[in-house]
Amino acid sequence: MINKIIDFSIRNKMIIGLLMIAWIGFGIWSMRQVPVDANPDITNNQVQVITQAPNLGTEDIEQFVTYPVEVAMSNLPQVKEIRSVSRFGLSVVTIVFEDKAGTYLPRQLVAEKLIEVQEEIPEGFGKPTMGPISTGLGEIYQYTLEVEDEYKNEYSSTDLRSFQDWIIRRQMSLVPGVVEVNAFGGKIKQYEVAVHPEELKAIGMSIAEVFSALQQNNQNTGGAYIEKNHQANFIRGEGLARNLDDIRQMVIKNENGIPIKIKDVAEVKIGNAVRYGALTKDGKGEAVGGMILMLKGANSNEVITRVKERMQQIEKSLPEGVHIQPFLDRSDLIAETTGTIKNNLIEGGLIVIFILVLLLGNWRGGLIVASTIPLALLFAFILMNVFDVWANLMSLGAIDFGIIVDGAVIIVESTVFFLYTYVKKKQVEITSENRNEITAKASKKMMNSAFFGQLIIMIVFIPILALEGVEGKMFRPMALTFIFAMIGAMILCLTYVPMISALFIRVPKKSKPSWGDKFVFWVERNYEKALQKSLSKGKWIIGSSILVLALAIFTFTKMGGEFIPQLDEGDIAFHVILKPGSSLSEMIETTTKVQQIIKEKYPEAKSVISRIGVADVPTDPMPMDISDTFIILKPKSEWTSASTKEELIANIKEDISVIPGVSYEFTQPIEMRFNELLSGVREDVAIKLFGEDLQVLADKAKEMGKIIASVDGVADMKVEATTGLPQITVNYNRNKLAQYGLQISKLNTLIQTAFAGGKAGVIFEGEKRYDLIVRLAESERKNIQNVENLYVDLPNGNQIPLREVATISYQPGPMQISRDNTNRRTYVGINIRNRDVQSVVEDIQQKLDEEFKLPAGYYIRYGGAFENFERASNRLQTVVPIALVLIFILIYFALKSFAETLMIYLAIPMATIGGIFALWLRDMPFSISAGVGFIVLFGVAVLNGLVMINGLNELKEEGEKNLTNRILKGTKRRVRPIMLTAFTDVLGFLPMAISASSGAEVQRPLATVVIGGLITSTLLTLFILPILYQWIEKRKERQSKSFKNVAITGIVIFFFIPFNGNAQEQPITEIGMDEAIQLAQKNYPLFKNKQLEINRQQAKKANILDLGKTQIYTSGEEINDNQGVYTWVNIGQQNIDLLGISAKKKLMNAEVKLAKEALSLSQLEVEREVKKAWTSAYSAKQKLQLYQRLDSIYSKFKTAVELNYEVEAISKLEFSSAKNQALQIAIKKEQAYDDYLIELQKLNLWLNSKNTLGVKDELILADDELIIEQSLENHPALQVAEQKLKTSEANYRAAKADLLPKFNVQYGIQEVQNQNGFYTYQAGVSIPLFSGSEKTRVKTAQIQQQIAQNEADFIQQQLKTNYQQSLQGFMKWKKSKDFYLQEALPLAQEQQNGALLAYKEGAIDYTAFTQMLRNSIETELAAIEAINNYLNAKFELTYFENE
Repeated sequence: MINKIIDFSIRNKMIIGLLMIAWIGFGIWSMRQVPVDANPDITNNQVQVITQAPNLGTEDIEQFVTYPVEVAMSNLPQVKEIRSVSRFGLSVVTIVFEDKAGTYLPRQLVAEKLIEVQEEIPEGFGKPTMGPISTGLGEIYQYTLEVEDEYKNEYSSTDLRSFQDWIIRRQMSLVPGVVEVNAFGGKIKQYEVAVHPEELKAIGMSIAEVFSALQQNNQNTGGAYIEKNHQANFIRGEGLARNLDDIRQMVIKNENGIPIKIKDVAEVKIGNAVRYGALTKDGKGEAVGGMILMLKGANSNEVITRVKERMQQIEKSLPEGVHIQPFLDRSDLIAETTGTIKNNLIEGGLIVIFILVLLLGNWRGGLIVASTIPLALLFAFILMNVFDVWANLMSLGAIDFGIIVDGAVIIVESTVFFLYTYVKKKQVEITSENRNEITAKASKKMMNSAFFGQLIIMIVFIPILALEGVEGKMFRPMALTFIFAMIGAMILCLTYVPMISALFIRVPKKSKPSWGDKFVFWVERNYEKALQKSLSKGKWIIGSSILVLALAIFTFTKMGGEFIPQLDEGDIAFHVILKPGSSLSEMIETTTKVQQIIKEKYPEAKSVISRIGVADVPTDPMPMDISDTFIILKPKSEWTSASTKEELIANIKEDISVIPGVSYEFTQPIEMRFNELLSGVREDVAIKLFGEDLQVLADKAKEMGKIIASVDGVADMKVEATTGLPQITVNYNRNKLAQYGLQISKLNTLIQTAFAGGKAGVIFEGEKRYDLIVRLAESERKNIQNVENLYVDLPNGNQIPLREVATISYQPGPMQISRDNTNRRTYVGINIRNRDVQSVVEDIQQKLDEEFKLPAGYYIRYGGAFENFERASNRLQTVVPIALVLIFILIYFALKSFAETLMIYLAIPMATIGGIFALWLRDMPFSISAGVGFIVLFGVAVLNGLVMINGLNELKEEGEKNLTNRILKGTKRRVRPIMLTAFTDVLGFLPMAISASSGAEVQRPLATVVIGGLITSTLLTLFILPILYQWIEKRKERQSKSFKNVAITGIVIFFFIPFNGNAQEQPITEIGMDEAIQLAQKNYPLFKNKQLEINRQQAKKANILDLGKTQIYTSGEEINDNQGVYTWVNIGQQNIDLLGISAKKKLMNAEVKLAKEALSLSQLEVEREVKKAWTSAYSAKQKLQLYQRLDSIYSKFKTAVELNYEVEAISKLEFSSAKNQALQIAIKKEQAYDDYLIELQKLNLWLNSKNTLGVKDELILADDELIIEQSLENHPALQVAEQKLKTSEANYRAAKADLLPKFNVQYGIQEVQNQNGFYTYQAGVSIPLFSGSEKTRVKTAQIQQQIAQNEADFIQQQLKTNYQQSLQGFMKWKKSKDFYLQEALPLAQEQQNGALLAYKEGAIDYTAFTQMLRNSIETELAAIEAINNYLNAKFELTYFENE
């Protein structure tokens, strides 16, 4: 197949050329269609359920909101994990689904459950909603609203927040790919009615009356229309408040004709909602900003472009002096990482092209190979577009053009070599036809190595596709892209490369060696010398290699490990953490100080922004005592304070640590979000502590934190705050409540309205809408005394302070309750710097095991990057062996030799040596990125070995017998392609290995492993592989010589040791005919099946009584509200078949009897066949015994003839004739033995015995007392036919019975109009009036009955005919048997004895003797045949007996 494709490509250059043009066009189009991002989206498939209840405490949120949501979601299909955070006023439940569930099915399932959950959550406790359809990569664009200096006094933070909510958000939401616009900072505008409690008390009013008045006086209505002058005049009541004055003029009530208005008891003003978050920037105080969330799966590059375009339009609609200033723009990171990818690919490609042109010795060939690089990449883009693989750091960043062009290198190098050889020998110009032939020959010869090499490299990536979770999403795009590129390279090697080589490669008759040729020749000369020395010291070299491998393994165990190297996003993110319960204003002040320090001391910081608490859509449930601070850095070329990012972070942390009571955690923007979404924590590693009691969890977490802080490498540490939230707790005195006649619900509403504010309506400003809120004046909401003095209205109209019916005090409460899979937990989070994750966690585990004790029921789990590392490592332990097995199988298919496959396979441990030491030299820990590098390395490492072994085998096939010469010639011939592939592979990865630009961190370990491993595996190919080849070939030669000696010895033994050919004398157990019949009836499988059929038919009798189907159900019919007819339990029995019982019973009995008759018939037939088989074996044995006797006679006769010949009593012709006769008898004896064995096999098939049984010599020929006229009416065959007829008749009647009515009954217990004690019952019949299936069955059964009748008639006639034929045959063979037994056989015996005696006495000559003996033999053989035919005829006749 491969050869045909190559021939087609060379012959049809125009077609391949057009194919390449289409290839390039479609590839460029696909490249523009493939989505681009910085790195893969590793967020798991999750749905967030967010419930906001601003007035509820943490424990109330957990019990009344979080728990019902968790329980409802835990039963959904394909749920992997459920996490939740409950804090004051907020519940966020994260449900993680299997990735295969897709994006929208989980949301649909959650939405359906939320309807049920809403009913379980008490009214006023919030309404659960789903978070936006976004991921960790969804935060694509963050910005602030900036005001020019001259307009600073014109716009307040409330105004800016209104611009954000009503201008930017509304217009941005229409952009395709934008799923949410989240707002930060500022104050949400409200119309506030600030009530003065003293004024209320003086008038004798309550806050509830104010609330009610606002609700009743802020309404519009409609009154249909009035027709006037042919027009419809619609009536509309305008009662909505439009401004502050409208609210002030609302009347609460009328006292003695004097209206009391809102303005009399409250201050009406523009206020703001209670804030749980804020935004500060650049040390200048508060700011207002927003964040654009991208739809999951959207093309981020396109969405960001649309967002920027829309922002330009929106900015024109903003008030004068207000501008949008982005501070986090994902397109910057995308540009940096894609720039890294482009640089690496371009640099790698140029290096590869340079090496190819230099070392190939032919610049045209070098350019041909180089041209496959962009073509393979374009093909990869085509398949990436088809299979929806994104272009990012992982999918494109790990492509090595050196590996991709390996196959093309081998083919082009071979083509150039063959062309040079042809020109050198012929000394003539190469014609076009010759070039085509030589190119085809070279391509076919090397394509096997190239194809299997490329296939191995491609197959080795397939196990990477089995990686799951984060590592799967990271490395699966890389594997797919590499596979796509390799498929393209394979297609090019089969089509484009042979075609273009035949078209363009030119070889001059005389040429001056190039610099590359000189270098290759120098390498070849020195390599040959080194190889000769290596071959003589093979054991020493192999031993040294094993020691180095052991050292590499030891080094690997001490190397440590991490999940994935940290990707440098360019910017810095860190958490500012105050003590639990700190206020929003304190955090604003603290972050402002931090920003001022950074801006003053570090000119590298372009901007510093802090997000405090939660945003509008609280996908990130952060408390007010924590802020996310982002440092947007300038390009590295402008840095002055530090040279590296690590140094900059250390300096910043040292400077800002002067602020007392503040702790910090440093990370990166996207990484921080990924960590939180993946594991519920923001730090790299989380030590999670699970338990029930919040106080115990808090105490133990602090204790654990002190132990962990002493571990080297722990840079930032955070103990999750679960307790310590300052609370003013109102504990009601139930006795006092009863005394005053008060309800807790009313008191709770009063507290909520007074301090949090109650929403009394909405005020419209054009399209904008703002809440109308009632609460106490700000001066009345300052301290605990304001709560104590809150007036409560009594049922009698009096008022008392709240302290009279409740105890009000400061009490600490839970800060936050986190749960994983419905279990409470806290955690200690750490970020690690200057050490690997694995070794740090191992130290932590050791310390905790030694110093940390837990109560019963409490336990620890490790999460974050370490959890991912452990899972991925376990997965690699499965994936790597699969890759190794696949490599071995493919090499074996290529070479068809186990020894040579194992030899090449040793490249893998040798490659491992280089990979491990390369990581060690660069001080890199083992990571999943390095692990994938090892998988890639294994596939690449064996390619050169495959090329080398194929070259040596070619020389062997060409007739090179001298092993040393073959190795030296073959290795020298393969130096150039091995150097080419090794140099291109190594240098192709080199830019990736040394790159320091953004995004190179993940690629660096992978490239380092491959480069180091390729260096050592190339040394293996060039030195250790020839040594192993020499050993194996020498061993083969020794085995070959040994085999020849053994073969000669065997032949001598075969010919010179006497051979015993009397196989027939082996003992066989012999049985008579009756024993054979008994064994067959006992063992023959057919009888067992027939008996099982009888049992099956008897078991079916249980179907006779058919009571139909039982139905249990409940039902109801509502007439009025909560009244109607309800059947609570209803039991019914449907389709009771009573009228069909008799017909079914007859059918079942008929089928049982049919099975029994079939068994009787089978027994009779088997008995007949066993008798025939036994008789045939007996006849064969009689023939064998006859020839054994004759062989003995002829042996003696042969001796006598030899003596007569020696004394010249007979002629040579007579001697030859006698000798030939003896040999014929011997051969016939052997044939008779074989015939006997064949007949025994036929017999033993019926007996089903474990051992082969023979037949006895005794045959009793009983008297022939047969009834000539047999009555066949009771014969089993006829009985079976008649029973089939009866069964079909019974089936017909049963089918008709199905048309009879079936009965239905049901009984139920009812409730009618809320009254119990009623019953319902029904009874009826089901009549199949229009049932086509039952009528069809009746018709079918009737036709079957006619068929059975015809069959019975035919069988009866057939039995009579067969009986008459058997009777005639029996009479014929009986006469023949009698003749031979009574007359022919006695005469033949006398003839044999007489002939022997007469020949001994010399009365007859040799001719007469042999003639008489031949006649006697023929008579005996005829007698045996006659007896056999007689017995068979007798058995046929006895088949018709009816005993």
